[in-house]
Amino acid sequence: MSDELPLKGIVVVELGDSASAPFGGQVLAALGAEVWKIERPGPGDSSRSWGPSQWKGSGAAYHSLNRGKRSICLDLKDAAQLDTLHVLIRDHADVFLHNLRPGSAGQYRLDPESLRALKPDLVCCEVGAFGHVGPMNRLPGYDPLMQAFAGIMSLTGEEGQAPVRAGVSIVDFGTGMWAVIGILAALFRRARTRQGATVNSSLLETAIAWMTVGIANYAADGEPGGRFGSGVAFIVPHRAYRAADGYQIVSCANDRLFARLCEALDRPEWAGDPKFATNAGRLAHRDEIDRLIGERLATQNRAHWDDHLGRFGIATAPVQTTAELFHHEQTRALGMIAKPQEDEIATVQLPLSFDGRRPPPLHAAPEIGDDDDALKRLLAGKPA
Repeated sequence: MSDELPLKGIVVVELGDSASAPFGGQVLAALGAEVWKIERPGPGDSSRSWGPSQWKGSGAAYHSLNRGKRSICLDLKDAAQLDTLHVLIRDHADVFLHNLRPGSAGQYRLDPESLRALKPDLVCCEVGAFGHVGPMNRLPGYDPLMQAFAGIMSLTGEEGQAPVRAGVSIVDFGTGMWAVIGILAALFRRARTRQGATVNSSLLETAIAWMTVGIANYAADGEPGGRFGSGVAFIVPHRAYRAADGYQIVSCANDRLFARLCEALDRPEWAGDPKFATNAGRLAHRDEIDRLIGERLATQNRAHWDDHLGRFGIATAPVQTTAELFHHEQTRALGMIAKPQEDEIATVQLPLSFDGRRPPPLHAAPEIGDDDDALKRLLAGKPA
C-alpha cells in the first residue's frame, strides 16, 4: 500500500525536537511523505534521553514519535553544514517543518522569508510556543505550561484539589496535528496556484482550541467553569463510577437515555422523579443522583456493566490501564498497535484508513546520522 499513500513524492525536512513537530513529521511520513529529520550532533533529539522506558538505548518516547524518518546530523552553528541544510531544502524539499526556539529561525536563515526567497513554492511550517505574534511570542513553552495558561487545568481534576494536567501530552500532539492540517491545506493550494505558504501553529493556540466549549460557556454566562473530576459541567450522568473491580464510565446525553439507565439499574422511579427527570434537574441535584447511581454500580464488576448496560443502549466503558488497552481485542482488531518487524518495539499506528486499509507500520526510528551518507549521495545527484 505504500505506493498508494496520498503524500508519496512529497519531501519534508523536519528540524523538530521533543514532541510537537516530530509528531507532525511522523504523521506526514505515515501518509507517505519522505521525511528527513535533522538532529544536532551528540544527544540528538531531546526525547532520546527521556525515561524511564528505554528501547535500544533511546527513550521509548523517541521511538514512538520518529518512525519512518531518515536522520541526518548537522551542526547549524557550522556555516558549511548550515549551507548543506539550505541546499537540501532549496533543491529537494516541498515542506520545511520546525519547532526551533522562538526567534532562532532567523539566526540560521531558516525563517519563512529567507527560505521562500530561495524556494518560492516551499511550504514552511513553524510550530511555536505562545504564538508568532503578541507580547509573549518570543517565550519558550511546553505542554504543561499551556494546559495551565489556557485554563485546561482549571477544568481538570477534582474540585478543591491541586491542579492536574491531562496524563498525555494533548497540547504537543494536538499542535503536531494542526501543523499537519495546515501543511496539507497549503500543499493543496500550491497544487492549484504553484505558490508556497507560511503555516504557523503553536502550543498556546492549540490549548485555546481545546477550550472551545468552555470559552463559549463563559462568553454566554460569564461563569468560568470548574472541576468535575471524570464528569463534565453540562451533562449528568457523564462520569466514572466505582464498580466492584474498578471504575466504569456511564454517559447519558439526554433524558431518554437516562430513563433507559434507570430501567437497566432497576430503578425506574428515578426517571419520574422531578429532581432527576430532566438534565437541568440532574445538574441541580448532581451529588444525589451520582451517589445513587454509584451505589448500584458498586454491586457488580466492570464486565457485567459493560454487557448489561450495553444491552440497554447505554454508552459505557471501563476505565482501563495502558496494559488493558494494549491487549484488548478491539485494539487488536483495529490494528492500532503494530511492529514493522518482530525485533522492533510495538507502537501506535496512524488512526486513519484509506479504502478500508490502514497504512503499513513505519520502519523503526533512525539512529542519529543514519542517513548522512544518503544525503551526500542525494546532493551529488545520485539516488539516496
